Amino acid sequence: MMACKVSMVPPQPANPRQRAFQVYSGNPMVRTLLLLCLPLWAPAAAFGQGAAEAPADRPNLILIVSDDAGYGDFSLHGCADFATPRIDSIAEAGVRFRQAYVAASVCSPSRAAIMTGRYPQRFGHEFNIPPRWSETNGLPLTETLLPEILQRNGYRTVGLGKWHLGYAKAFQPMQRGFDAYFGFLQGARSYWPLKKSTRLNRLRRDHESIPEEFTYMTDALGKEAAAYVAENRDRPFFLYLAFNAVHTPMHATEEDLAGFSGIDHEKRRKLAAMTRAMDRAVGVVLDALEENGIRDHTLLCFVNDNGGATNNASQNGVLRGTKGTPFEGGIRVPMLMQWPARLPRGTIYDLPVSGLDLLPTFLAAGGIVRQSPLPLDGVDLLPYLRSKKAGRPHPQLFWRRGDNAAVRLKDWKLVRYKAGPWMLFDLASDPQEERNLVDQQKERVVSMQAMLEAFETTLEAPRWRFGKKAAEKSEKPASSGGGG
Repeated sequence: MMACKVSMVPPQPANPRQRAFQVYSGNPMVRTLLLLCLPLWAPAAAFGQGAAEAPADRPNLILIVSDDAGYGDFSLHGCADFATPRIDSIAEAGVRFRQAYVAASVCSPSRAAIMTGRYPQRFGHEFNIPPRWSETNGLPLTETLLPEILQRNGYRTVGLGKWHLGYAKAFQPMQRGFDAYFGFLQGARSYWPLKKSTRLNRLRRDHESIPEEFTYMTDALGKEAAAYVAENRDRPFFLYLAFNAVHTPMHATEEDLAGFSGIDHEKRRKLAAMTRAMDRAVGVVLDALEENGIRDHTLLCFVNDNGGATNNASQNGVLRGTKGTPFEGGIRVPMLMQWPARLPRGTIYDLPVSGLDLLPTFLAAGGIVRQSPLPLDGVDLLPYLRSKKAGRPHPQLFWRRGDNAAVRLKDWKLVRYKAGPWMLFDLASDPQEERNLVDQQKERVVSMQAMLEAFETTLEAPRWRFGKKAAEKSEKPASSGGGG
């Protein structure tokens, strides 16, 4: 494989939000830290880097999101229990990101970040949306989503699978930029047809609920995706395929389970079978691109929404932590990208990137300039992947979920977990986050604390919180699964 070589370049100056300077600029050290953060707050005419490169013939765009998969549960990451050959093939045909992150450690805010290119905490989407009907809880309407921008610019936009960004009509997919939709609103549901459903977990096509006549949800989503690919092969389209696999409930077909009789742990065996089904469904989509002659002309990205969970037997390999935590096991995810006509094969990109980057990257691929007064936090990755730009796409990255928070500055990562004592790790030498260097790096800790505090001044208070009480009020039946 070919590894991308990069070197540090200074971040480009821009105009920051004034509040952070008013609070912190009196301290010279913090003033320097704020300058590092300027790109995060800068209004951008087009992703903060000038106009997007407009291709003569716009590519198709496909974004595939898996759910609660473990970092170590893919064969390209060393999984020994089961293989993911079709997912792995995306890396072989394009780029594997070795240090890919999401902007949140749980499902809904992570997806909100992907859809907006902005930290979800900036607009109060800090926690999972509680699994009960609400006319107000949803990705704020002040935010413009990726499908909305693409739709306005002539793309056919199709959404499939898990939504988890709001339940009331104003927040539903067809009101947020999709021309067509097949899926469900809640954060999780049964993989089998439901005899009794709620307005949160029932199957929908476009605006309406429909009879549940599929066999197994993961296979159904793959078949729907392939059909939409064939239907739209002669026009530019955006396909968002959001699997609920491998989120609980642990439902797998007998045929898939039969292939893993050697795995003694029952839940792990089900996870293996569910992963096989998802890999098969990804293969159905890849085959559809080939069969319709549009593989080379399609930018496709596969990403997981957060780290592996504790309730589905997923494994995060050597990474510390799980879904919901600010450790690497909660926020570092598999991310793969192929665009045969434009991206080199077999590339390993070894610098930190984020789910925040997908919106600006997809728009740039389509030659679309985002017009919004709200600044992006993501960046267009294409110049980095095509060796047209050196340096780190993100000198720093931030995370916050209640008392949990973290900031990564180059290879240093400062963590606050459950309001406990600070932890500092050098990820270059300690990706497992085993050696806390707080006592040896006190000055660095102070500076990174100030950086995180400055970032937090730009955030909106959470619009809702999701916890035990919210879950108890869920209107889902016991058989439908959890809330994400």
